[in-house]
Amino acid sequence: MDFGKFKYEQTKKKQEAKRKQRSTQIKEIKVRPKTDDHDLATKVRHIEKFISKNDKVKITLVFRGREFILKEQANQVLEKIVVMTEEFAQVEQAPKFEGRVITMLLGPR
Repeated sequence: MDFGKFKYEQTKKKQEAKRKQRSTQIKEIKVRPKTDDHDLATKVRHIEKFISKNDKVKITLVFRGREFILKEQANQVLEKIVVMTEEFAQVEQAPKFEGRVITMLLGPR
């Protein structure tokens, strides 16, 4: 077998493997502790669209200024999101508190 044919077959195998490969991206949705139910419903529709494309969704809850006091309200917002998305998404990373930001990762069910 000559080397040119060997290299050609190798590139064909790489292309075929790349074609069958599936990539997932992490999309981000930002919310605040005082985000209202209607706005959450809109964000949940965006989450559903991202999850349907097999992407993961990182939910970032940001505190500004004195909102830092509203930790219970922030947890309620995240729980509402989990309840609204439970039929098509699952929590891959529980809410984690880092400075003035709480992050949570949702993935396809």
